[in-house]
Order: sequence, then structure tokens, then C-alpha cells
Amino acid sequence: MMTKKTRFIMCFCTGECPGFSKLQLWPLINFVRNELDVEYTVIHPQLCVEDGDRFFADYLDPNEKDRIYIVGGCAPVMQKKMFKEAFKTKGLDIDKQLIPLDLRNMPTEEAMKKVQEAVEQALRE
Repeated sequence: MMTKKTRFIMCFCTGECPGFSKLQLWPLINFVRNELDVEYTVIHPQLCVEDGDRFFADYLDPNEKDRIYIVGGCAPVMQKKMFKEAFKTKGLDIDKQLIPLDLRNMPTEEAMKKVQEAVEQALRE
């Protein structure tokens, strides 16, 4: 049996998106990295652009079939569309290894709860 490992990636939409105006980035990140069962957290300013593609091309490890990537950002459907090719190229299963979270328009405490639930879900499955 494989031991699942989780990583949290926060896409903060350039830091200027009105959808994230209620969310305090550093309290969220420090809660996730200090209080939840994740290996570590990463912040990316905008995963939906070319450097986001390059980030995933470098970051995803084809040897890590037990890794779960939890991404906080925008619409889960869009995340799956955007990251599908990177996961496929690395031989990873996006449906089993990605938990996309829409954290827009949430206050910090609500986002913390949503991430915590995702980490707990990832480790249960």
C-alpha cells in the first residue's frame, strides 16, 4: 500500500483579482503548512499563463503516483482543463491526483476550512 502525500499549491491570480480580496494569503498559507498534513505549500502568481505551464512541467514528478496535488485558485473545471496536458505528459492521473479548489470570494477562515477538508479527503482515499 502506498503512503499518500499531499502538496498544496495556491494560485493567487496575480494578487490583484477582486475574487481574492477577502482572502489573506499568508495566514492561509501558514495555516496549511503548519497545521495540516501536507509536505509543503507553493504559491504561484498565475497558473493559467505560460509560466504556469512551465511550472507544472517542471514540478510534476512521473515517479510520484501517490502524490496528491491540492490547488487553491479558480474554478475546478478550468483547473482540470488547464493542467490536463501537464499531468498526461508526466503519466499522472489528474482525476486521482488533483483536487482543485475554488477559493474565490471566500474569507480566509472559510478557505482554511475548505483546504483542510480537501487534505483530509486526500489522505482518506
